[in-house]
Amino acid sequence: MADETTLRTCIGSAKFGIEAHEAAIEDFPVQPSQRDGLGRMCRPHWTAYTRALRTASGGARKDGPATTKPEPIRTRPSRTRKVEPEAPVESGADAG
Repeated sequence: MADETTLRTCIGSAKFGIEAHEAAIEDFPVQPSQRDGLGRMCRPHWTAYTRALRTASGGARKDGPATTKPEPIRTRPSRTRKVEPEAPVESGADAG
């Protein structure tokens, strides 16, 4: 049986079909925000997981930009007013 300090559980992802398994500690990326300083997934599965997330969101692929156009930044109507020309005033209409 392997020494327990050399193996760690890769949590996998049920959503993307990545099975949990035991892997060597050296296979885990450094993750400073975690208590023990290591990631929760081994490098190969982390790569597969992030690729699946990008594919699911329709984001940019590694080999080029996304094919969908981004939404315009400004979504509310412009504040500028259209100035309509005034009707011509007839000089003799109101005189009386």
